[in-house]
Amino acid sequence: MSVGVLFVTHSGIGRELLATAQATLGFCPIQTACMGITQNTDPDAFTQQARKLLADLDSGDGVLILTDAYGSTPSNIATTLARRPRVSVVAGVNLPMVLRVLNYPRLSLLELEEKALTGGQDGVVLVITHETGGS
Repeated sequence: MSVGVLFVTHSGIGRELLATAQATLGFCPIQTACMGITQNTDPDAFTQQARKLLADLDSGDGVLILTDAYGSTPSNIATTLARRPRVSVVAGVNLPMVLRVLNYPRLSLLELEEKALTGGQDGVVLVITHETGGS
């Protein structure tokens, strides 16, 4: 068994991040699903569908939900879903986070949360800076 991963994001952000990570790794070692919310999405129907996906993804070890902008509609729906046992939510999903999560398919839910957080944070770096000021 392993932890499932559910992406709950705006539009196709989660789907594109997952597809890019899968192309990079060459496979997907974790059971995943993606849900994209748009301005036309009915939040109640979306939440019902998400609950069904959670049940499908949870093989007994739980589900990690990755969402994009904290405080947004997808994040708020994900937070609602996390009120059930063995469901965790990490906001601020980015490609380094997804790659880190997919590289550790055998970790527990709590360990995978930590990998998601560190992967996302470590993936944000200042590459080049340009000094400003006078001549």
